[in-house]
Amino acid sequence: MKRKVTKAIFPVAGLGTRFLPATKAIPKEILTLVDRPLIQYAIDEARAAGITDFIFVTSRGKSALEDYFDDAPELEAALNKPSKAHLLKLLEATKMHSGEIAYVRQNRPLGLGHAVWCAKKLVGDEPFAVLLTDDVIAAEKPCLAQMMEAYEETGGNIVAAMEVPRDRTSSYGILDVKQDMGSLVSVKGMVEKPQAEDAPSNLAVIGRYILNNSVMENLNKLKTGTGGEVQLTDAIADELTKGNPVYGCRFRGQRYDCGSKAGFLQATVAFGLAREDLREEFEHFLGDVMAMRAAAE
Repeated sequence: MKRKVTKAIFPVAGLGTRFLPATKAIPKEILTLVDRPLIQYAIDEARAAGITDFIFVTSRGKSALEDYFDDAPELEAALNKPSKAHLLKLLEATKMHSGEIAYVRQNRPLGLGHAVWCAKKLVGDEPFAVLLTDDVIAAEKPCLAQMMEAYEETGGNIVAAMEVPRDRTSSYGILDVKQDMGSLVSVKGMVEKPQAEDAPSNLAVIGRYILNNSVMENLNKLKTGTGGEVQLTDAIADELTKGNPVYGCRFRGQRYDCGSKAGFLQATVAFGLAREDLREEFEHFLGDVMAMRAAAE
């Protein structure tokens, strides 16, 4: 019998060096996409998929991240008036009830697999989800909810997957497909960041996972892989050697790589244009910018 997935791990210990100097003082996960920080998008997605226990793997300098989900009595008191009711309501999504959220430290940056392993005791013997805040996915049905539906049907381990250009396979974990069933693929192997000529496909693993607890047992080895780090992809691939199934879920939606400056800007434009309260003014501005660029050329 499949156990319900209620726990999710959020690896947020990274230094965010690609966004320096801003991340010298602000955790990358707090950087705002329109008016919500990246971490809020991930939390909202997890909640929509039925997650009730949130585990953050943090590091030094992440206190602002913890404060974000705490109560803010002075701010709430200032907003507790009819004219500010809409702002007070916005704060509700940022609050975590006591016992819903837990923090564990990753003392050394040894890779994504190591970060997930740091949450081992908090996960216990249950299946769990992993969400990477760098990957923001715009979808009518949230990506993790789509994966939960697949998990109910198949069990096993499920990774979010999308096709990428062949010349970009060296930036991703790539699936070796056993059977293509459309929205789901059965996996016979996984390769971390292969060169284009060595890639078994162009189907890449994106930062959403639903994993059986046996993956934690694989991570117990703390085996280093590509880049000298403990790779989560390798631990999932070890499941195949045990005969445990792994599936790739082709999610319906648009993924933005907010771990890069270009991706963050693309997401800002897309999410800004999706907002009814911003769209008209923003479209006008973008039109003016493109007209000026065309005139300059």
